[in-house]
Amino acid sequence: MLQAPRRAGFSGPTLIRLLVRLTGNDAPESGQSLSAQLSQWLGWTEAIALSAALNGNPPASAARAAGAEEAECARVRTVLAAAIADDRAAGGRQRGRPRPAVPDPVDTVVDYAAFRQRYVTSQQTMETEIATLRGRLRTALAARASGMARLAMVDAVMERVLGAREQALLATIPGMLEAHFTRLRQAEEAALAGTRPTGVAAPVTPGAWLTVFQNDMQSVLRAELDLRYQPVEALLAALRDS
Repeated sequence: MLQAPRRAGFSGPTLIRLLVRLTGNDAPESGQSLSAQLSQWLGWTEAIALSAALNGNPPASAARAAGAEEAECARVRTVLAAAIADDRAAGGRQRGRPRPAVPDPVDTVVDYAAFRQRYVTSQQTMETEIATLRGRLRTALAARASGMARLAMVDAVMERVLGAREQALLATIPGMLEAHFTRLRQAEEAALAGTRPTGVAAPVTPGAWLTVFQNDMQSVLRAELDLRYQPVEALLAALRDS
């Protein structure tokens, strides 16, 4: 079985820890506080928008039941998780973006392009569905007390300000996985040729590396889903308490 190198001593979100383990690259933790980092990311126009959201008077709107929002959040997360586990899941077909077929690694040379497209498609689906959920939850919060409505306004500003930065960072993941894909394939080729790199056990089944990679890619996608869902869970928790 092919094994990815393990790194020790790093703490952080599951997604980051997975990428550190799979790529073999250390990710030094930032010594800056969150507020210091935000001050670098916010321009003056974003700072004004955030100040207005914190100090303004939110508009009133009709109340919506928290139970309905919770059920919708659970439903969407189930669909997204199913799409990660199974490329043929309904969530992928509904948007008219069929996943590229992956060839048999024993009979053909497998190209990473199909996996890249599948990962990017999953990211696009998550981004669209989660953005819709956040908007729905903000609408529900806006119907509550002024403090909750103000929280909804702050979330809208933060999504607009930080969304582009988040997407740019997450867009680098397919490239990181390509390096892992290549390393696994080369390790198996070397093992089959009679040389056994560190971490590769014998005997080696031809094509086993691709199963390892697919499992790793699914793990990264699930971790990315967890990360993307954090704002949804925070808004949902605020809605329950309002």
